[in-house]
Amino acid sequence: MKIAIIGYGDQGRSAYEYWNTADNEITICDRNESLQLPETAQKQLGIYYLHRLDRFDLIVRSPSVKPKEIVEQNSPNILDKVTTVTNEFLKVAPSRNIIAVTGTKGKGTTSSLIAKMLEASSYRVHLGGNIGIPPLDLLKNDIKADDWIVLELANFQLIDLQQSPHIAVCLMVAPEHMDWHADTDEYYNAKSQLFRHQTSDDIAIYNANNEISTRIASTSKGWKIPYMAFPGGQVIDGRIQIDDQTICDTSELKLLGRHNWENVCAAVTAVWKVTQNIPAMRDVLTSFSGLEHRLELVRELDGVKYYDDSFGTMPDTAIVAIQAFAQPKVIILGGSDKGADFTALANVVAHSDVRQVLLIGQQADKIRQALDDQGFHEYQAGGNNMTEIVANARKASENGDVVLLSTACASFDMFENYKDRGDQFKSAVQALA
Repeated sequence: MKIAIIGYGDQGRSAYEYWNTADNEITICDRNESLQLPETAQKQLGIYYLHRLDRFDLIVRSPSVKPKEIVEQNSPNILDKVTTVTNEFLKVAPSRNIIAVTGTKGKGTTSSLIAKMLEASSYRVHLGGNIGIPPLDLLKNDIKADDWIVLELANFQLIDLQQSPHIAVCLMVAPEHMDWHADTDEYYNAKSQLFRHQTSDDIAIYNANNEISTRIASTSKGWKIPYMAFPGGQVIDGRIQIDDQTICDTSELKLLGRHNWENVCAAVTAVWKVTQNIPAMRDVLTSFSGLEHRLELVRELDGVKYYDDSFGTMPDTAIVAIQAFAQPKVIILGGSDKGADFTALANVVAHSDVRQVLLIGQQADKIRQALDDQGFHEYQAGGNNMTEIVANARKASENGDVVLLSTACASFDMFENYKDRGDQFKSAVQALA
């Protein structure tokens, strides 16, 4: 079979390893002409990497490549040949015990909580997807029929999903990735694919406090269970509860911020459909402090705490980061464009205990204008590199403050990605003397 792998990042590499057999002839197609490729693979690199794909029997799309880009340079029916690593995994996975999580933010935290609570209940669990391990790589772990699989799935992976998991979870959803999608409807429809192929035997879990999440889950034919409302996990009188059972107090959670209460309740609701092992769930919830670059405490110096929230790349995440702390804050905002509106963020800054805003990157002027419109003028240029940014944050802060890297923007104007931005922030903070 003649196979084209479109895009050669982690998932493209995973696809190559999976389909690289004696029966297949593989061509790797990518815009980057300087890629180091396997010697056995043919290649189609450069600006014409999407041309003449009709000559292939199967086309494997990587998440970064939009389906409409493939159509634009070929024929409309070319999508009949297109699959993804996620679609193939859902088709061949040895276990049907699959929980998949989507939403705008909180996917990684919720997926990790689900996996850890199941593991604490003595289940064998495989965690992957957008969280770092391509789904097909999970097959190397000898998945058994009674194992559980937890997948974090983003819109890029969902837009052409052809099969839904047994348990699908939709967290809060707000407009994002408008630089990738044609409009908000396309973004929401991508999320809906996680639920659209479910049967009446499946389970759809959704955020009762989020209208879009509720709408997305409504496309499922399965049993719909809200969280932050009965009968799912919810917060009642300062306690995480489900089915009138208390899992733990919110004060015992290691995760910072009220927004994480929703992630906890989503995870509890999903796990409750598998096991009601309250001691195991409690042990995880009272010890798990979060993932890297998500409100991660880097260091306390001279009475100032420095937090890395580089994963937050939209205004809504910066808002919840601000609201997670009662202390006065110095916040670093700005970066590359994702088509976001900063009005709501500026309003929160203006009415919160924000001492100073450091503006960085391409979106600095747009954020400055939004702050001016709200009557907030306590801002300054952050700097041209992370060393300067952290030094300026230190000068602007006082004993008892929080310095918060939660930029509300993507990172690609100054850094390789959000991980690079967060790593550079942590290095610069640790270097302070």
